[in-house]
Amino acid sequence: MADYVIRTAERQDIHSLSLLMQEYIVDFYKSPQPTDESILDLIQMLLRGEEGIQFVAKQNGRLVGFATLYFTYSTNKAHKIVIMNDLYVVEDMRSEGIGTGLFEACNLYRNTNDYASMVWETASSNERAQTFYMKMGATQEDWITYCLGAESIGHESKTHGTT
Repeated sequence: MADYVIRTAERQDIHSLSLLMQEYIVDFYKSPQPTDESILDLIQMLLRGEEGIQFVAKQNGRLVGFATLYFTYSTNKAHKIVIMNDLYVVEDMRSEGIGTGLFEACNLYRNTNDYASMVWETASSNERAQTFYMKMGATQEDWITYCLGAESIGHESKTHGTT
């Protein structure tokens, strides 16, 4: 297992996190590259911690992964929930426990901040992620995800929560 640190993102992470998010969006998802300004705006919004939060994984000063939670509500639960929109670990660090650390940080945040649940989605073809989530104790829901406007952001049934 790799020696790494998981913590909430901080201002000092902005540059490295921006590069890692671009790698995630462009290289992993093959989506169009967002502007530097849009990535910076998103990171700054998450740093405020009002609408969401980001966790980062660092090893030897190198940012090697991140997870993003967004805050919302569930009518079915009549309570607030978190959506884990991203869980990403750089390819050369996968299978080192970093995805588990990021996932556990998200779940701990959910528990300590009184959220009813944490939800996420992954592609039906992403068996690696599905195996990981089952190992984490997750159960697969019966809901089917729909989307409008996906083509405008380069999101064509892409996987969320990659390990």
